[in-house]
Amino acid sequence: MFALTVSQRFELYMRPTDMRKGFNGLSGLVANDLDRSPDRGTVYIFINRARNKVKLLRRQSGGFVLYYKRLESGTFELPEYDPEVGSLRLGYAQLILLIDGIAITNMARKKRYEKV
Repeated sequence: MFALTVSQRFELYMRPTDMRKGFNGLSGLVANDLDRSPDRGTVYIFINRARNKVKLLRRQSGGFVLYYKRLESGTFELPEYDPEVGSLRLGYAQLILLIDGIAITNMARKKRYEKV
């Protein structure tokens, strides 16, 4: 079950990732490359060089959960970014669009009312 919610934080790891990495390897990338703790509740998104596979690493009560999607054809469209940045924060809607194959590069968010 795809149990991710709007209340979670999502970070796209900006470097191509070897999809043979599992829980420990991906946690190591978060800890070593991003200098963050992988068990703080953030969902980390990893995409391979060919951009046809994605893994999401999430800490849940009792351990880590790993979501994995491989495209039969086509590629994931990544947002434009500065290559020097280690990760890029995405919103829940951006994550869903990314996973569904919708380009999020030129999208503009319309102003909405938010109760403070």
